Amino acid sequence: MPPVSKTPADIPFPTKEQVLEFVRGHKGPVGKREIARAFNIRGADRGRLNGLLRDLRDEGNLDKGRGKRFAKPGTLPSVGVIEVTGIDRDGDPVARPVTWESEGPPPAVFLSTERKGPAPAVGDRILARLAPTGEGTYTARVIKLIQAAPQRVLGIFQMVGGKGRVIPTNRRIRTEFAIPPGQENGASRGDLVEAQAIGGRSFGLPEARIAEVIGDASGPRAPSLIAIHSNDIPVDFSPDALADAQAAKPVSADERTDLRRIPLVTIDGADARDFDDAVWAEQDTDEKNKGGWHLLVAIADVSWYVRAGKPLDNDAHERGNSVYFPDRVVPMLPEALSNGLCSLVPNEDRGCLAVHMWIDADGNMKRHEFIRGIMRSAARLTYEQVQAARNGDTDDTTGPLLDNVIAPLYGAFEALQTARVRRGTIDLDLPERKVKLDRKGNVAAIEPVERLDSHRLIEEFMISANVAAAEALERKDAPCMFRVHDQPSPEKVEGLREVLSSVGVKLAKGQVIKPEVFQRIVSQVIGKPEARTVNMAVLRSQAQAEYSPANLGHFGLALRRYAHFTSPIRRYSDLLVHRSLISAFGLGKDGLTPNDGDRFAELGKHISATERRAVDAEREAIDRFTTIFLSDQIGAEFAGRINGTHRAGLFVTLIETGADGLVPMSMMGDDRFDYDEQRQVIKGRSSGVTYHIGDPVKVTLEEANVHTGSMAFSLSQVRRERGTRQRGSGNTRNTGNTRSTGNTRNARGSQVRSEVGSEGSQEAATAKPQSPHKPRRKGPKKPNKNKGKRRAPSKTPR
Repeated sequence: MPPVSKTPADIPFPTKEQVLEFVRGHKGPVGKREIARAFNIRGADRGRLNGLLRDLRDEGNLDKGRGKRFAKPGTLPSVGVIEVTGIDRDGDPVARPVTWESEGPPPAVFLSTERKGPAPAVGDRILARLAPTGEGTYTARVIKLIQAAPQRVLGIFQMVGGKGRVIPTNRRIRTEFAIPPGQENGASRGDLVEAQAIGGRSFGLPEARIAEVIGDASGPRAPSLIAIHSNDIPVDFSPDALADAQAAKPVSADERTDLRRIPLVTIDGADARDFDDAVWAEQDTDEKNKGGWHLLVAIADVSWYVRAGKPLDNDAHERGNSVYFPDRVVPMLPEALSNGLCSLVPNEDRGCLAVHMWIDADGNMKRHEFIRGIMRSAARLTYEQVQAARNGDTDDTTGPLLDNVIAPLYGAFEALQTARVRRGTIDLDLPERKVKLDRKGNVAAIEPVERLDSHRLIEEFMISANVAAAEALERKDAPCMFRVHDQPSPEKVEGLREVLSSVGVKLAKGQVIKPEVFQRIVSQVIGKPEARTVNMAVLRSQAQAEYSPANLGHFGLALRRYAHFTSPIRRYSDLLVHRSLISAFGLGKDGLTPNDGDRFAELGKHISATERRAVDAEREAIDRFTTIFLSDQIGAEFAGRINGTHRAGLFVTLIETGADGLVPMSMMGDDRFDYDEQRQVIKGRSSGVTYHIGDPVKVTLEEANVHTGSMAFSLSQVRRERGTRQRGSGNTRNTGNTRSTGNTRNARGSQVRSEVGSEGSQEAATAKPQSPHKPRRKGPKKPNKNKGKRRAPSKTPR
């Protein structure tokens, strides 16, 4: 009798263990259809299979990836960094790994509460010893605290379920803060506030009180306001400093060289308000220097007004530099000086510290001389005006100046440019973004700034004056605040080599690394699609320029000595150089104090830090203004270019605005993608589609969070394909504009943040997060004496 074949009804439904064994037997993810086919599951049993797979996923035994595919969960190292993300129903901390490269969500990590000392708080980053429980989760024993949760946080005040909530504006802070009743301090929905952590917990979130209501987070000036407060940039001057600035008087011509008959001109941006440098040039009449040039660079005499140790100096030192935003300037000096008596405005007598320089026909410096003078600017010119005049399009201002002022400036510039090329200076082509505002302060446009020869002219004149200052002080053996730039580290060079290889540019091994090596690289890609990517990669490979009394040279400019001398209105470093020049050359009694030279190392570290603070704030504000500009274009398609690859997805720069954003892996298609760190590419396993740095892409804006300045995109083709499939089911993607503060939850819990791992706490979205697979305790639970306690606030000044 032949064997009877079994019907589907005769085959028993698989157990969880059988499904797990099947999935674990595959190297990669397994689709639900494959599982159903293997166990001959049909009809109504498919619903049972969905429930079984969902249970296995919730228990942490399976990871669910894209396209309804399942895989065995990833593993964590025995020692790793975790971040506390919530509190479970027992009041114990729950954490997640900071780094997680597997496809599914990271496993829950339960912290041991037997360690002495304060209990870890939500937001703390901890180095811990990790052990798997066998149930898809881990236990952790704390080794040490790496980074404490923020004590004070800037954020947007919201009401969630009738309760106060602060959503941080810093995308790196992964948790929100609950505001208990009575701790609102008058905050209203949508206010920009500063919150102070108070140590308790509410619904799994750290509790805080509103320390200060700063302003309306939806106002047009909010981006710069957020940047100012999040970077602790001083805004208000002391009353004594303001009084001294108001009482200041114009300089007299006594003991100053009179430069008022020389037609010095300022050349700046159209929106500039403080003019601290003026230039002039003529053909050198010395027969021994045929074809050479005589240059004069006059700089605002700030040291005359800002005396060492006085209130104005104290405030300038604290700031370190001015900070420039699209809608405002936070000046280093009060406006009575920065836009008034120190500014080299036209037709007004102004004090200056000036340097005469003589260069040969090839741009080499022959000699220089520093003087203290009084000048009168002949004209306030813009870069565009000067360039237009050079091109033959003069106006009422530039016409009379063309032959005797503008033409000689370009003649000297061409000689200086020759020297620059010969040195092999790194000349990166990275267009800046300019935010244009309307009269109400709203963003009207985001435009790239065209780099003109007039920009380069002023740059070369300033570099020459800065070199002269460094040389003069070094020869006098006087204190000098050098601007130093070290050569890149071998690790950075190797990283650059990998990026360049991905776009077909070679960086040979074994060669001596000189500036000209990098300049040759950027020259190879001029006019090519990958030019911006290569220029940015070269920039990222470089060391950070700093201020130091020790002369290390300037690698990027290929100079043996360099200092900042030309911008004392906006940089404290330049003010220090001015004072040292005054002391070294006997130009007055307002130079350095006897002990100032001993403090240069400390001062260098301080002003290097304030410079980085200013750069961060300016970049953050530009990002937020750009995000606001694009936030009403959710669903719109843009032309972009891949500027980076990461296990989180593709980093893309939009061609038109220069805006940056992320295309998460989940927005790249239903294929499974692998990130090849060595080749810096992302490749689809099934399709074979490969994404390289520099590739052009069409992307669709999916999310724009105006408070954090972050944007998420999808690949447009993928979005269209998904939209076609979903139209019949009515299951359309929510592309709500997260500019509205009422939609902040969508912004904080977005896919892009969970994949990047920089913001958005999954636990923060729930009350008392818990897990059905938390490891069971052995024996009776020990009382935790530290539960509910909060680490004492840091005594370090903010």
